[in-house]
Amino acid sequence: MTGLLVHEWIESSGGAENVLEAMARAFPDADIQCLWDDAPHRFADRSVRETWLARTPLRRHKALALPFTVGAWRRLPASRDYEWMLVSSHLFAHHATLAGRDVPKYVYAHTPARYIWNPELDERGNSLAVRAVSPLFQRIDRRRAQEATAIAANSAFVRDRIAQAWDREAIVIHPPVAVERILSQSDWRTQVTDADELRLLEQLPVPFILGASRFIPYKRLDLVIAAGERTGLPVVIAGRGPEEQRLRAIAAAAKVPVRIVVSPSDALLYALMQLASVFVFPPVEDFGIVPVEAQAAGTPVVTGPVGGQVETFVDGVSGVAAASTDVGDLSDAVRRAASLPGFEARDATARFDEPAFQERIGQFIAHDGPGISGNRLGGDGSHD
Repeated sequence: MTGLLVHEWIESSGGAENVLEAMARAFPDADIQCLWDDAPHRFADRSVRETWLARTPLRRHKALALPFTVGAWRRLPASRDYEWMLVSSHLFAHHATLAGRDVPKYVYAHTPARYIWNPELDERGNSLAVRAVSPLFQRIDRRRAQEATAIAANSAFVRDRIAQAWDREAIVIHPPVAVERILSQSDWRTQVTDADELRLLEQLPVPFILGASRFIPYKRLDLVIAAGERTGLPVVIAGRGPEEQRLRAIAAAAKVPVRIVVSPSDALLYALMQLASVFVFPPVEDFGIVPVEAQAAGTPVVTGPVGGQVETFVDGVSGVAAASTDVGDLSDAVRRAASLPGFEARDATARFDEPAFQERIGQFIAHDGPGISGNRLGGDGSHD
């Protein structure tokens, strides 16, 4: 069966792009459609089509492009006789339709658009402009969500938000994580080749707690540093992003040693995960791939009590859910996690590996979303 994979936009890195790559491996004959492609090397062996937005300056300004994406997804030209669409959506990609074709549309939802549905989870939704237009976009978004043949959510947390926002049922298919790759090396330090990274490893304070993500406000990496200060443990922060200078200022004023590691290689990041006493992950996430990676490296995780990341570990075995993200509660959870007995990394992470994802996503396409009855919650499948 000839299929089309649909994705918002393609970047050089990102969890959603990793999911798209796994989908592409699961369906090697499928083409790809996106708004614009900023990383053509990722799918160099595929036919990747862009929308008209790719030919405008809006591709460089996601916030300004947002209202235009609603129309850009409609009546896409079909270069082949597609029999299904599998849509990877975290904004409005699930609005996609093909010109002159009515094909089954299977939606893999990373989240309903946080901008308009959950601004408390994404500060970009709190601007006056976004709040003014959110009711209109919500109506359009809910109506078009009814077009999907079936919907899969990347976590139970997102499944519940889909029910509230879109009035649709969804099954849960956790995204794939590179657990087998991480498990393949008992000591990732042996895979680090860069001289500066090797020097950094030699200078690490031991023990330390680790935070790793993009350097953006909602990831709350400042709380990782605060938890280190409260527990007296050195801190390593790894990633990159616009918050780097702010984090460096916080690190310089901290009462414990704090190392900021910018753009680590995969080998260095996995080595840091293996060496850390605890991996601390404060944000409310739709799923939380990085905590799974930390567990695959054998390190217990600490998260807040709300979000999809809570589904990635067994509390008291491979991690601890803090009572809140208050620094005191987070610090108490760090102490508890640091004292946990060792756990079997493979057992903790096997359900998140790529073969498990590929099996479930294949069943999702083949069986119209197993476990789903009807389009609307409590409804008969009729459209708005």
